Amino acid sequence: MAAFSTTDTIVAVATPPGRGGLGLVRLSGLAAEPIVRRLTRRRTPFVPRHATFARLADVTTVDATDDVTPPARIVDHVVVTWFAAPHSFTGEDVVEIGAHGSPVLLQRVVELAMAAGARLAEPGEFTLRAHLNGRLDLVQAEAIADLVDAVTPLQARAAMDQLEGTLTEAIGRVDAALFDLIARLEASLDFPEEGFHFVTRADAAAEVEAVRATLAMLVTEGRAGRVVREGRLVVVTGAPNAGKSSLFNALVGASRAIVTDVPGTTRDVLSERVDVGGVPITLVDTAGVREARDVVEAEGVRRAIEAQTVAAVIVEVVDGSAPLPAVGAGGGDAAKDRATSPAPRIIVVSKVDRPRAWPNATLGDAADRIVETSVVSGAGIDALRRRILSALTSRDEWRDTPAVTNLRHVAQLETALAAVERAAQELDAGATEELVLAGLSDARAALEAITGVRAPDDLLRHIFSRFCIGK
Repeated sequence: MAAFSTTDTIVAVATPPGRGGLGLVRLSGLAAEPIVRRLTRRRTPFVPRHATFARLADVTTVDATDDVTPPARIVDHVVVTWFAAPHSFTGEDVVEIGAHGSPVLLQRVVELAMAAGARLAEPGEFTLRAHLNGRLDLVQAEAIADLVDAVTPLQARAAMDQLEGTLTEAIGRVDAALFDLIARLEASLDFPEEGFHFVTRADAAAEVEAVRATLAMLVTEGRAGRVVREGRLVVVTGAPNAGKSSLFNALVGASRAIVTDVPGTTRDVLSERVDVGGVPITLVDTAGVREARDVVEAEGVRRAIEAQTVAAVIVEVVDGSAPLPAVGAGGGDAAKDRATSPAPRIIVVSKVDRPRAWPNATLGDAADRIVETSVVSGAGIDALRRRILSALTSRDEWRDTPAVTNLRHVAQLETALAAVERAAQELDAGATEELVLAGLSDARAALEAITGVRAPDDLLRHIFSRFCIGK
């Protein structure tokens, strides 16, 4: 995205690649409606916000205004909708052409629009224009990308809430409180002999504490909310034939991993995306950890150990119907892995539908982290899902949609929180208004960076370059 030019007209396919019943081509800019009018050989303007059937013609070699010239070849039957500025997504004139969903046809429509004066849009340029024209703040613009990328219902709800402005409103309330306090402290500077003339030190401390508590709550929620937006890696490990692949299949809800009674069936890592309480986790089934019998199994064990080092949660499966392995709960190198992996570890005692070979207390301190399961009866599978969600987010379920899910937002909220805490310390130490104001002003700057009030051009380029073309 070389520049933030909004003087030209842009065009792009707005629907995903591939064939479908319908496809959408979007134009935005001052010439959007005249360009489409030329392509459809229409002499009068389209009616704003009215869907109009039209025949889109290849007019690149034909004078569309010459009645003597033979008719141009019809490319497609389309439905045209014109959204006149400023009542459109971008705040400019926007025209959407609904055509048949052939990639060849849609590409031809784009080419004809470009030949008529439009240029191909950069990734995210439609949303960027909406932001620059005041239709969306930066939080809402980023929420659009999150909504498009959502793969779980909770992700979609979180993105939609942010698009509706819930986070913007929360930040706005904090910013308003800071602005009011800053205004009174700055006014007090005009009366240096009085000291805190327009607000007492005690009242200022109470207001700063209220802001600090709100920011701390948003930061805490954001750290958990990031898991909802980004997902996490969960690795299933354990000794051979402990029931790892059966448990993997039960969590996935399909027979993805081969299950046999032969130990060492799984030789490689197998992964699948799974929705656990609204969190998109990448679940990984690994080879059984033991002394390898051949070079292929040795590579599988190495990959199993390597997967644990990057896991957010490790699910260690132990066969409850068989004697415990001699070394650690998982056998082989499991004890050594446990020492090197910082990830929380959930102990799953599998095959509890069979007679137990040992009591849970045998695992000592790990006994309170045990989940008993049976893939035959389904017992414990839902409990395991809740335990995984708790390990990732510190909650068993999401009763409310997380207000903060974006890493950039969390980082700025942490900056604002640190600045407010610094101001609180200055107040407690009896500092002057100037020192307190410095911290509060830094906090406001961080909050304004979230919504885009103070977003530099390079940040905007970085954010919108990750959008798809046509969005």
